[in-house]
Amino acid sequence: MAGKVCGGEQAILFHRGERSAVAVARGNLFYQKLWSRADNGFVSGNSCGRRLISSTSLHRSDTFPPQRSRGSFACSCFSGSPRVWLGPGDKDKRGENMTCAFYKSEEHDMTEGKLDSLSSPGETNEAVLVERDIPWWQSFPKRWVVVLLCFSAFLLCNMDRVNMSIAILPMSKEFNWNSATVGLIQSSFFWGYLLTQILGGIWADKIGGKVVLGFGVVWWSIATILTPIAARIGLPFLLTMRAFMGIGEGVAMPAMNNILSKWIPVSERSRSLALVYSGMYLGSVTGLAFSPILIHKFGWPSVFYTFGSLGSIWFALWLKKAHSTPNEDPELSKEEKKLIMGGSVSKEPVKDIPWRLILSKAPVWALIISHFCHNWGTFILLTWMPTYYNQVLKFNLTESGLLCVLPWLTMAVFANIGGWIADTLIMQSIGFLGPAFFLSQLSNVRTPAMAVLCMACSQGSDAFSQSGLYSNHQDIGPRYAGVLLGLSNTAGVLAGVFGTAATGYILQRGSWDDVFKVSVALYIIGTLVWNLFSTGEKILD
Repeated sequence: MAGKVCGGEQAILFHRGERSAVAVARGNLFYQKLWSRADNGFVSGNSCGRRLISSTSLHRSDTFPPQRSRGSFACSCFSGSPRVWLGPGDKDKRGENMTCAFYKSEEHDMTEGKLDSLSSPGETNEAVLVERDIPWWQSFPKRWVVVLLCFSAFLLCNMDRVNMSIAILPMSKEFNWNSATVGLIQSSFFWGYLLTQILGGIWADKIGGKVVLGFGVVWWSIATILTPIAARIGLPFLLTMRAFMGIGEGVAMPAMNNILSKWIPVSERSRSLALVYSGMYLGSVTGLAFSPILIHKFGWPSVFYTFGSLGSIWFALWLKKAHSTPNEDPELSKEEKKLIMGGSVSKEPVKDIPWRLILSKAPVWALIISHFCHNWGTFILLTWMPTYYNQVLKFNLTESGLLCVLPWLTMAVFANIGGWIADTLIMQSIGFLGPAFFLSQLSNVRTPAMAVLCMACSQGSDAFSQSGLYSNHQDIGPRYAGVLLGLSNTAGVLAGVFGTAATGYILQRGSWDDVFKVSVALYIIGTLVWNLFSTGEKILD
């Protein structure tokens, strides 16, 4: 071995022996294995880091027992993008920017040792570093891969849910359904949705969110595909199939909440939740925009077949990329794991739920009541808005679907804005009072354009709830986030059951103004309860 200076640092290059080297890059870290045959011995070692340092050992077989020399191997000129080790035969792969390596024996001074060369003729015996770019998808943070998969699941969730809001218009004409029957069909989804709210939270907290969310997507996708068949058989079968679909979608929110409470540091929680919930809004946008097109070209059953089949693609990615906790992911880097574990809750799965303790806390009840008041108005707009545009504003099917896109796009934007503000009490107050104000103005507008604008502003301000109401579960009890969301969302689903059905009956005897007045009253009640009894501090360990 001989020494030279590289970049102001001492560097010793291997000049004798037959050598090989391999390297692997992960994120910003660099790992390599180096081995070198020399005489009857070999040198091997591993190293990692921005300043590569490795412990190496030398084994010689000409002594008995074999002797081992410990040493250190380092690269002093390591900066910028990752570099890779090249072996003896890689001359044409070397770049101009070469970085030297050095080896120094700790127990035996080998710098003056003479070793017989085993190199092949015509090959140089230097190990050098050259630059190689790492694809961005390999260094993308795993926690945000999980967030994006949850985002995609919620996108599918609302695509499969809102397609009935559009398809119900041609279906009601084909099957001769009145407003009360339409309201019953719309509310039947919530029968099943109600059943799995608390159960979904318990399952997620006990067996992990990956299994529960995966089950939910597969279940509701199958139910979506079978909906047209059930409708042609008869109304009872359609109601049952919609309830089955609700069972699958009912576990999605508690399971997602459980996963993010394990994967996302507190500092990123509001942003991640805002992104995931914006998937719901974009799912509504996608469903409302494409459903009229599919219905016009292929008939209303095509909506259910097309949207339902997308769940299989998502499920394949979910099985490959997702894990319930960071500890279960073998590809997670140590640095990212340290970041996650240092800023989020990661405890053993919950075995016993302290129901009495949970239900004794005033902020829990504030969460439950507020969720009911909030979802009454939200679900009415979700299920009845296309009908409102069609019957009251006299838009056709395609126009009604496209006009529904604007409010949901507004919600997607506002939800992410709220995620950056991240004050749960303020965000939820806006999420209550904003919709109440704009819905109250609908009785005064005289043009369709102003009605659409009021709808867009109502739903846009409603989106601030994603950084208020929907993140409060992880604030007050992160260990029981799934159960808490199951409890409050059960109340929210009851609002959907009663609200969507009641709207059909109100419209038979009254007007849309009466529908909006009930929603406004509940938004005001929710505002009072939320500001008097809720908190952003942890109250459950």
